[in-house]
Amino acid sequence: MASTSTTLTLPVLPLDDEVVLPGMVVPLDLNDPDVRAAVEAAQAAARGLTGKPRVLLVPRIDGTYAATGVLGTVEQVGRLADGDPGALIKGRRRVQIGAGTTGPGAALWVEGIEVDETVPDPLPGAVTELAKEYKALATSWLKKRGAWQVVDRVQQLADSGEISALADNSGYSPFLTTDQKVQLLETADPVERLKLAAKLLSDHLAEQDVAESIAKDVQEGVDKQQREFLLRRQLEAVRKELRELNGESEGEESDDYRARVEAADLPEHVREAALKEVDKLERSSEQSPEGSWIRTWLDTVLELPWNERTEDQYDIQGAKDVLDAEHAGLEDVKERITEYLAVRKRRADRGLGVVGGRRGGAVLALVGPPGVGKTSLGESVAHAMGRKFVRVALGGVRDEAEIRGHRRTYVGALPGRIVRAVKEAGSMNPVVLLDEIDKVGSDFRGDPAAALLEVLDPAQNHTFRDHYLEVELDLSDVVFLATANVLEAIPEALLDRMELVRLDGYTEDEKVVIARDHLLPRQLERAGLEPGEVALDEGALRKLAGEYTREAGVRNLERSVARLLRKVAAQSELGERELPFTVTEGDLRGLIGRPHHVPESAQDPAERRTSVPGVATGLAVTGAGGDVLYVEASLADPETGAAGLTLTGQLGDVMKESAQIALSFLRSHGAELELPVGDLKDRGAHIHFPAGAVPKDGPSAGITMTTALASLLSGRLVRTDVAMTGEVSLTGRVLPIGGVKQKLLAAHRAGISTVIIPKRNEADLDDVPAEVLDKLEVHPVTDVRQVLELALAPAEVQVEVPVAA
Repeated sequence: MASTSTTLTLPVLPLDDEVVLPGMVVPLDLNDPDVRAAVEAAQAAARGLTGKPRVLLVPRIDGTYAATGVLGTVEQVGRLADGDPGALIKGRRRVQIGAGTTGPGAALWVEGIEVDETVPDPLPGAVTELAKEYKALATSWLKKRGAWQVVDRVQQLADSGEISALADNSGYSPFLTTDQKVQLLETADPVERLKLAAKLLSDHLAEQDVAESIAKDVQEGVDKQQREFLLRRQLEAVRKELRELNGESEGEESDDYRARVEAADLPEHVREAALKEVDKLERSSEQSPEGSWIRTWLDTVLELPWNERTEDQYDIQGAKDVLDAEHAGLEDVKERITEYLAVRKRRADRGLGVVGGRRGGAVLALVGPPGVGKTSLGESVAHAMGRKFVRVALGGVRDEAEIRGHRRTYVGALPGRIVRAVKEAGSMNPVVLLDEIDKVGSDFRGDPAAALLEVLDPAQNHTFRDHYLEVELDLSDVVFLATANVLEAIPEALLDRMELVRLDGYTEDEKVVIARDHLLPRQLERAGLEPGEVALDEGALRKLAGEYTREAGVRNLERSVARLLRKVAAQSELGERELPFTVTEGDLRGLIGRPHHVPESAQDPAERRTSVPGVATGLAVTGAGGDVLYVEASLADPETGAAGLTLTGQLGDVMKESAQIALSFLRSHGAELELPVGDLKDRGAHIHFPAGAVPKDGPSAGITMTTALASLLSGRLVRTDVAMTGEVSLTGRVLPIGGVKQKLLAAHRAGISTVIIPKRNEADLDDVPAEVLDKLEVHPVTDVRQVLELALAPAEVQVEVPVAA
């Protein structure tokens, strides 16, 4: 083991971020004040003495002196290679630094203890093997660097057994860090120092091997790219010659699909798929039909806006103002869009734009009768959000490939309508209106509604795969608005993936506002009239909405306004009328004829349908919204012997069963209700629903048929101003039905003032506009007896029961 010996007093020569080990010879610049001071102090101390001036070489790392230094002798003082004054100093032995002291010159003097490095003699076998290992490692490294003159020195030290000098010789290694050299300096045991030197050299060689392997791979890749580049240039030259031989014009730059794909900003998985197709294209011949298929596919992929997105407008109040300005009413859908924008804004503010690979799109189903503004609402939503708008018409679509695209193997294959909509929009987050989704059909070519399941599923549409593209397309940021007239026509699985928003039609007041603010300005422009030339007062608009048209929407109202303006424009051109002109309620008949929908209550009492017993007014829901439905009942002549129940009017099975239930209830409760039901076993009852060409079904006409039969049997008229809806049970209970809002709007349009509904539907009145409820007297009932008490006129005058011929 190492032991300490001689005490020395030496001037300190600090080495900034450098380390000198024993045996090393280093040139030092005397322009450095610390170096000059130490050398001059050593020379002053050595005057008159034999031997060379001695200094203590101490590493100074980040301003801190090491605890161990090296005794160095000044071998020569002269000029360095660059001409500056310098000194050549050789490291001799390790010195353990002690306390400071004094000496000649300006240098720092310290006392030190020379470290006596004891080496076992003879060397153990393990140490000999260690020396051989270090020799092999050092020789390998030096030969790689071409330092052949140093190889002999290392071999001599290894063969002579001078393991301390062999270990210190590693101090010349340029790959060692300052900290590693300090570690070698402070390791006093020669054997441990040789182990450390061997480990550091072995680690460096391993790193060098990895670096060389990487460099080799990189060079091979570069060589491959250069070779590929040359071959492609040769291929282009050959193709150019072939085109010239065939008399074809030189291809445009756009034909270089590889350059276009590499220059395009494509997602990584799309880029890889496109480059594979480019490889196929380059290998295929000019005459191969596959080449044209690949070019078409590449053009489609390159034209899609993979990373293009419009910035959403997060001005929530501004978006609400846009929707209010462009559409009157429709508060439910406006609130839903406002909520969606508010949530989008909060997600963006909190860095939650993408969660689980999905963005914050929306899928809404707008269901309502024709003409209420479902289609035009989509464009207003896009305007309010600051997004692009695309309309996809699905009415009559029967081929699944229209949605998911064709396989590329087919002639004339194209991507589906969804992909084409995104391409047309030019962004990945448009508002896509799927118009008339309830009109989608199915046949042997598949079911398009089933193909829409993935498109409209918020949990799946971030990885939508079109059959033509065959790469994933992220639709999770798209706002899908699907429109439909009939809710029941939408498949249940598809409806489950959409958020339902009902648009049940407009009140008369809303129609007047829409006609004044939207329809009239648009039709004035189409008729070639200036805004101030023709005006319609509110009375004329209200009569147009109430008596000339009767609908849930405003399409016929717009046609009536257009017809009115055309008539005024024609009269102006003929010189029959001067402009400007204001159309009043009294001018309507002279311009566009008589009203077509006069309310039943406004007709002469003798001409009303309910002027005879056996006729009741019901309420129904159709694809065009709510409607008034009349039910007529009569009894057959007993002499004909025609017993039983006859139903006409193209009724469905459910409605037929409701008629049977109504008749059975009256037969079993006739005495209680004071109705002469005994004759029903001998006289057949006939119930008819006018408008026989229109199919009808559903249980909601149950109390209406019961009331019609009760009126017929009692001879009491049904009140003209009363309409009713509700299902009837065998015990006389009035059961809930659907479409209350649409039915009450229809009753309001028809001039009805009193409506009977089931008690359990009372909560649905919250959806009915307040201005409609104010004009209707609504009676929620639980039993048929209450219905008869409200609907039948007092039995002051008995009316003879009509008998069917």
